[in-house]
Amino acid sequence: MTEGFSPFIIGIGGAVREGSTTEQALQVSLAAAEALGARTQLFGGEFLAKLPLYAPEGQARTPEEQALVAAVRAADGLIIGSPAYHGGISGLVKNAIDLIEETARDPRPYLDGRAVGLIVSAHGWQATGTALASMRSIVHALRGWPTPLGVTINATGGVFEVDGSVKAPALGESLATVGRQVIEFARWQRG
Repeated sequence: MTEGFSPFIIGIGGAVREGSTTEQALQVSLAAAEALGARTQLFGGEFLAKLPLYAPEGQARTPEEQALVAAVRAADGLIIGSPAYHGGISGLVKNAIDLIEETARDPRPYLDGRAVGLIVSAHGWQATGTALASMRSIVHALRGWPTPLGVTINATGGVFEVDGSVKAPALGESLATVGRQVIEFARWQRG
C-alpha cells in the first residue's frame, strides 16, 4: 500500500564547481520529487569531492563514504547527474557510484529494485549521448532500473537563471519528469 508512503530519493552528482549545471539540474528533479511527497537528499559536487578514491579491499570508510552508502541503502530511488567529459561521465561521479559496491552483500544489493533517473550535461551535444548510454549501462550492471526518460543538457549559453529557475520550459518539464518517474516507480514497487 502506498498511502502515507513518502519515498526517500537521493541525488548524486554535480561538479566541483559551485553552481554547476548538473547540480542545479539535480536540484530541479529532486524538487519535483519533493512536490510529489518524497523526502530527498542531495550528495552534490562539494560532498563528492571529499570522497577518497574507492578501494574495495578492506578499507576503513570515511564518515562521508559511510553517509553515502547508508543513504543508498535507505533509498527508494535515485537520481544521478554527471557532467560529460570527453564522451564519458566524470570521475567524481563514477567514484561515488563505485562506492555502491559496499552494498554487494546486502539483502537488497546495489540498486536492486530501484528506479534511477539520469541527467547528463555538457558544453555541446556530442558527449551527452555516449555519457547517458554509459550511465544506463552502469545502472543496469548495478541491478537498477533506469527511468524511461534520461535528460541530456547542452549547457552552452547557460541553462539556469540567477534564481536557479530553468530558462527553457521544456527542459524544466523534462527534469521534473525524471523526478516524477522515480517516484512513480518507488510507489509501484511499494504497492
